[in-house]
Amino acid sequence: MTALLFLMFQAASAPPPAAPAQPIPFSHKQHLALKLQCKMCHANPEPGEMMGIAAASVCMQCHSSIKTESPAIQKLASFAADKREIPWVRVYQIPGYVDFSHKTHLNSGATCETCHGHVEQRDALFRETNISMGGCMDCHRAHKATIDCTGCHEQKN
Repeated sequence: MTALLFLMFQAASAPPPAAPAQPIPFSHKQHLALKLQCKMCHANPEPGEMMGIAAASVCMQCHSSIKTESPAIQKLASFAADKREIPWVRVYQIPGYVDFSHKTHLNSGATCETCHGHVEQRDALFRETNISMGGCMDCHRAHKATIDCTGCHEQKN
């Protein structure tokens, strides 16, 4: 029992994992402090299953006149001018065999923070929530959501 308590304390006091190096620095904290809404950059097109990541052209709607002298914004402008996607390093990745619907989760009252942590406090994102099967099952149990296999996994015939 003492070893278990030590491991729990050690996990609770461990520093957060390092944020992956991104091609362009981006602070959710700074952008959300400006009262920008998540959906301004992360579109959820119909049917609402997937959230998008903003194209450089979306960023340039503001940054064509804001912080234009910044090397990071100049790099962003280059991506936009060349119509290239920014090669963001994914922080969260759901396996292909999992059927995950952002729309279903948002409609049930989940927020971005439910799965992605305190994004509004982060200058750089890191994986801070457990999106493993066990983590998702714990959340589903806590919120009395389905834990039936077919809720998240398509049955193959």
